[in-house]
Amino acid sequence: MMSVQVTLSPVDEAGPVAERILRTLPAWFGIEEATLEYIRDAHANPTFVADDGGEAVGFLTLVVHTAYAAEIHVMGVLPSYHRQGVGRQMVAVAEAYLRRQGIAYLQVKTLNDTHPDEGYARTRQFYLAMGFRPLEVFPDLWGPHNPCLQLIKAL
Repeated sequence: MMSVQVTLSPVDEAGPVAERILRTLPAWFGIEEATLEYIRDAHANPTFVADDGGEAVGFLTLVVHTAYAAEIHVMGVLPSYHRQGVGRQMVAVAEAYLRRQGIAYLQVKTLNDTHPDEGYARTRQFYLAMGFRPLEVFPDLWGPHNPCLQLIKAL
């Protein structure tokens, strides 16, 4: 497993990092208006950046919904760093940050397994391995062709 430095990004730096990484992941982030929203959201919410020798190789943006619950709103890792532990490290740092704030639950939304996309199958496997558990499926939240699966984890 590769070790990277994961830190909370200054707000003014998070958007450009998010944009650079999201643009390398068109299979997951191919809808332009959604990508632009994720970039804007990185500016307005806590965003953690994984750094490898001065290069940002991953990011994770949280949205805190209530005093008790937060969400991994968007996460991306450069393709050449996939399956090397970068995502695990970012989630671990984000979870520690949320625990310090008294947050009890962390959720994430992704495509449900009724959608055949192999990339999202790996995404679901990742979150399950990180201790998240399926909570609910929202068949029309993202439209009828993109069933949303909500996963949750107690912190």
